[in-house]
Amino acid sequence: MSKVTIYTVAEKAGVSISTVSLAINAPHRVSDATRARVVAAAGALGYRTGGRDRTGPTAGTRVAVAAPFSSYATYFRRFSGMLVRARETAIDLTAHDLDSAASAAAPLLDALPARRGIDGLIVMGVPLGSAALRASREAALPLVLIDVLRARPVGDDVPVVLVDDEEGGRLAGAHLSERGHERVLFLGEPQRSEDYISAGMLRIRGLSEHVDVEVVRCDPAADPTPVLLDALRGSRAPTAIVANHDEFAARAYRGLSARGLSVPDDVAIVGYDDGPLAAGMGLTTIRQPLEETGRAALDLLLGAIAGTGAAVRRVDLVPSLVVRESTGGREATPHEPHTLKRNSTTSPSTIV
Repeated sequence: MSKVTIYTVAEKAGVSISTVSLAINAPHRVSDATRARVVAAAGALGYRTGGRDRTGPTAGTRVAVAAPFSSYATYFRRFSGMLVRARETAIDLTAHDLDSAASAAAPLLDALPARRGIDGLIVMGVPLGSAALRASREAALPLVLIDVLRARPVGDDVPVVLVDDEEGGRLAGAHLSERGHERVLFLGEPQRSEDYISAGMLRIRGLSEHVDVEVVRCDPAADPTPVLLDALRGSRAPTAIVANHDEFAARAYRGLSARGLSVPDDVAIVGYDDGPLAAGMGLTTIRQPLEETGRAALDLLLGAIAGTGAAVRRVDLVPSLVVRESTGGREATPHEPHTLKRNSTTSPSTIV
């Protein structure tokens, strides 16, 4: 007889693995009827807890999450999606801060940040080199990537969760084109290496399908106002700015307004991500389903730990446009859907 796992119990009880985990590890969080059903199913199958069950995530399963947290606030939002999912499954998450890939001459991560006792690893925003991929395989360490595309693939087949940044650029470009803008300034940070395909590169590609794009690079911590003022001069100057992040967009908004330019009358501004800052400043932006990327990645990893997720190799999430005052629109008009998922090998419903 094959080994009974938490997945077997969930199927017999007619509940999710999250509910089984809660019934066992936090029984006060489920109803009496559900708890009784889970206990009855576990008893009938001979399921026993205790120790670390490598065939499925249980209490005590440890997952390391590595990302440039201190460089980009969006990775905290992805991580928060994992935290909610981890709370439901009673597993432990450990965060590791990485250097930003954009600021590194050699951004490929070749030393895995995981420590002994880690059952799985999620890496966000930093591409892995061949040594790290080889180390993951040799250690039989389940691995999932978020927001990572290698410029030169190395033959790996690591599961990855992506938001369609090229589509995000298209949405911004189409919106600005509809409002009469023909030339747009893309404000992004410098990228020192071409060993990976950055989100900004994809956003520029999508943006260029609808408008002419001039790219301006600026350190994320610096004031972009002087560079923007130079780029906005002349009869053929851009009439709109698309920033690679909402923080960039907000900095441009404040700086240009302080110099006497009106937003959106003199220049329209579009951000990217859609956090509280964008809502507070009335920024038109591209909304990313950031928390959902975290949940999807953790689900992929838990499937890999359990040995049940081999068929799912890639999950794609779709962003949406949110129109606000910075491009002359009304407050918070989202163009849905923004969480449509596509998967290269199987139906999205199999991973959620």
